[in-house]
Amino acid sequence: LAAILRVIPWKIPSMQELGLPPTLERLAMQDRGFILVTGPTGSGKSTTLAGMIDSINQNKKVHIVTIEDPIEFLHVDVKSSICQREIRTDTANFASALRAVLRQDPNVILVGEMRDPETIDIALKAAETGHLVMSTLHTTDVMRSVNRLIGVFEPDAQPTVRIRLADSLVGIVSQRLLPQADGKGRIVAVEVMMNTPSIQGCIREADKTYMIPHYLEEGRTQYGMQSFDQHLMDLYRVGKIALEVAKAAATRPSDFERTIMLESR
Repeated sequence: LAAILRVIPWKIPSMQELGLPPTLERLAMQDRGFILVTGPTGSGKSTTLAGMIDSINQNKKVHIVTIEDPIEFLHVDVKSSICQREIRTDTANFASALRAVLRQDPNVILVGEMRDPETIDIALKAAETGHLVMSTLHTTDVMRSVNRLIGVFEPDAQPTVRIRLADSLVGIVSQRLLPQADGKGRIVAVEVMMNTPSIQGCIREADKTYMIPHYLEEGRTQYGMQSFDQHLMDLYRVGKIALEVAKAAATRPSDFERTIMLESR
């Protein structure tokens, strides 16, 4: 007999307490569109989304509905009105719950996971009709997230999905948890993509999607975007993570190591 338990705090940590970049606050304050938080299992996606929902709750008078499997963090109304629904307890699945939620005049909808084409299709429709939709996906970086969202659809439907996603997406956040250099817990490394005109072009045209990592790094100053490797370098420079950890997690380890060597000269 064995068990794995996760301790979930009663108090929802703020995005600052979680060590998340300020760009995520800007994402949370959007009025409409589609936001994805992605990463492997156990990378803190639910915690990040809870922090974003809490930020909305603290700052905006809106109606928020969450659809979760299971409910992890309990939200208490502050400025917003929040209704939390649980799969199998309150509703059969994400797709049917999302259809029902759209009849309840929500401003913000959190969908626990984009599991199938039907759920993704309804989520995009919700974003297209003026709602802010937030969800998760089990992918390891931003570019894979775009490819996964589109790839679950039949080939003949993918061009239309690309256009819809390019038009409704606000941003994608991909994250990983890494051991801290002092051995006291883990720290989050984050890749952030905002839907700039250049990124829109990469999403619309399949032969340009591979250019997304380039635009992430180029758009750091102007748009607040960042690649994993840029954030890993930041964390290493301030002593938050060890060099071995940073290199192992880097998307391009050889380029990462070359930058370290140039800086040490």
